[in-house]
Amino acid sequence: MKVLFVCVHNSGRSQMAEAFTRALSGGAVDARSAGTLPGGTLNSVVAQAMEERGIPLAGQYPKVIDQQMVDEADYAYTMGCAIDEACPAVFVPSEDWGLDDPAGQPIETVRRIRDEVEGKVRTMLASMGVTPTA
Repeated sequence: MKVLFVCVHNSGRSQMAEAFTRALSGGAVDARSAGTLPGGTLNSVVAQAMEERGIPLAGQYPKVIDQQMVDEADYAYTMGCAIDEACPAVFVPSEDWGLDDPAGQPIETVRRIRDEVEGKVRTMLASMGVTPTA
């Protein structure tokens, strides 16, 4: 099973979703993330919040979505950018998670968003029949 997490900048929410999916699925789900207008770097507060959970984002970077990513995905999840004109169109079976953007937010808010992302990933994995490893 291959999933694609997409948002505009690919510097926060979609990166967290990719990392949680990789960590919790034990390799059973191939996760990628990308953005329509990727930022230059990861959100450092997002990286800090993920590090607190033992899931480092080292080596990750914002990536632009391309047709190959879309073609290879079984499912796509957008992160709550449905009202943004730069939000990706629906290319494959998809769902919008309606998550707040962590950009410019304090760590307390980013932790709440992180926990929401983790909950959504756990629900997604359960719907696929994948038992989270942690």
